[in-house]
Order: sequence, then structure tokens, then C-alpha cells
Amino acid sequence: MSVDMGKLAQNISILHRQYYKDTKQDFNQYGLNPTAVCMLLMIQEYPGSNQQFLVDKLVIDKSHATREINKLTTLGYITRTSGVGHSSELNLTAKGEQLIPTIQKIRSDWWTDQFAKTATKPEDPLALTIQTVVTEIVGPA
Repeated sequence: MSVDMGKLAQNISILHRQYYKDTKQDFNQYGLNPTAVCMLLMIQEYPGSNQQFLVDKLVIDKSHATREINKLTTLGYITRTSGVGHSSELNLTAKGEQLIPTIQKIRSDWWTDQFAKTATKPEDPLALTIQTVVTEIVGPA
């Protein structure tokens, strides 16, 4: 089976937007949006990382990262400490650490629900799985 890579990319975008739409309310309870959640999870995985690392790994604009880091700091989820040169090291606070299992569960539950709706499994071939889940979300082409 030949896969139209443009269509696959579009389907991944659809999944991304639907995930953001569906989880927005859950994350709002904690003053977060899905991008901030991704940043928290990345900081948890890579303690001491800096803004540029997050920008590169999450493929987001530097200004967007700055706004999210400021928000996460204000909310008490992360700290910034002096790093190498002008950069700051980012680490989770105790409050941020406590939130990690909750946000991981929100993310995991969303995917579990999508797989259940489509009778697919995470171990199924990626392209077919993405296509099946997207079709469930937006309907047949």
C-alpha cells in the first residue's frame, strides 16, 4: 500500500488540533494549554534544559516559548536558575512534579479513547493507525 505523505502530514495535523481541542478544558483547570503541558513534560524528562532546547525539541517559536515559560514560572510549576552564558536552566518545582502524573493521564486517556473508538492499538502500523483515528474524528474522506 502506498502512503500519500502529504495526506499523512495533514492527518497528523488533524490529530494535533483535535487533541488540543479535546484536552483544552482539562488543562485549563491548571492554568495550562497543551503547549505548556508539552513543555512541562519535556522539562521533567530533561531537567536543567533551557529555552532553546525546548524551542528546538517542540518546534515552537522562541517568543511563544518565552510566554509559556513565564506563565509556568508564575504558576509555580517551574523554576529558572542561571545556566551557561545568558541561558537559564529550567526545572520542575514540587508543584510541577506533583502535576506530572495528572497531565500524563489526561494525554494517555485521550489516546486510549481514540484507539478504543477505532478498534486500533498503539502497536498497529503508524500510518494506518493515524488514518483510522483521523477518520473517526473527522469522518470518512
